[in-house]
Amino acid sequence: MTTSSTRFGVIGTGRITRRLVADLQSTDGAVVTAIASRSRERARWYGDQYGIDAAVEGYAELLKRDDVDAVYISLPPSMHAEWAIAAANHGKHVLCEKPLTVSVAQTRQVDLACQAAGVRWLDATGWLHHDRTDAFATWLGEGRFGKIGHVSAAVSFYQPFQSGDHRLDASLGGGCILDLGWYAGGLVRFAMGRMPAWVLADEVILDGVSQRLTAMMGFDDGATATISCGYDTATRKWFEVAGTESSLICDDFTRPWADRPARYWIHDAAGTVKSESFDGHQERNMIKRLISDEPLLRYQQQAIDTQAIVEAVQASIKAGGTKFVLSTMTD
Repeated sequence: MTTSSTRFGVIGTGRITRRLVADLQSTDGAVVTAIASRSRERARWYGDQYGIDAAVEGYAELLKRDDVDAVYISLPPSMHAEWAIAAANHGKHVLCEKPLTVSVAQTRQVDLACQAAGVRWLDATGWLHHDRTDAFATWLGEGRFGKIGHVSAAVSFYQPFQSGDHRLDASLGGGCILDLGWYAGGLVRFAMGRMPAWVLADEVILDGVSQRLTAMMGFDDGATATISCGYDTATRKWFEVAGTESSLICDDFTRPWADRPARYWIHDAAGTVKSESFDGHQERNMIKRLISDEPLLRYQQQAIDTQAIVEAVQASIKAGGTKFVLSTMTD
């Protein structure tokens, strides 16, 4: 794919759509040509709101269009695999909201379908594409913090729901594990650069949907990680990566605080603190990456591994909060 003119069709008109459509429309080399909903009236209303010419009734009809090269999928998680695979089968590149799917098996099916069709795919996990995250990856790869012994991550938003929110419906992939757990579990995978050996997790349920997740993870070299997620505490989006030489701390890793530069802190054993900030726009970077010729394998593997971590969390909870060993996981 090149960045000359990639035409996006939008599948779904949910809450998250408005923000990402604006990012698509403001990214060089990307245009939005069509939007699809289950009804023509809803598609037309959203198309008018976003300045999109073509309003399409039915997701399948959008995939047939000649003026769509790529799709952005903004549907409940339970529908991601079906429409990502359908898009690939129609030769469309895929940008899909997180979580990529609801299982490792589905995620691998999406990956294989895109490979077979020769199309590119990314999950829309924006923080992975910030310039600040690139710096974190470089420092971790250089061993700047010494040997990493523990990673902590916390992501929460207090009751962030609107009427009909799919996150309140477990059958649609709702709940904090697939939602916020995707961020926190993905941060552990990113920071450690590998998968944990085991996971031990528990959750708080309200009306059949996970409201709070607490999990511990262990690695073969003795390193550990903890994650905390929930819809019942104030906004948190922080992590600490603790090494033998120093610790890396960030309090807004999923998305920089509004009207503030993206920031971080490094604390060493002597009490010295280094802090800098970064400019940049993570979603535009993500879109540029998808429509470029840059290899995407490391981001795709991050998504596949994050899905496996989330599934291991679910398996531990299903087993009564006992330790789940990831080597027992089958596709």
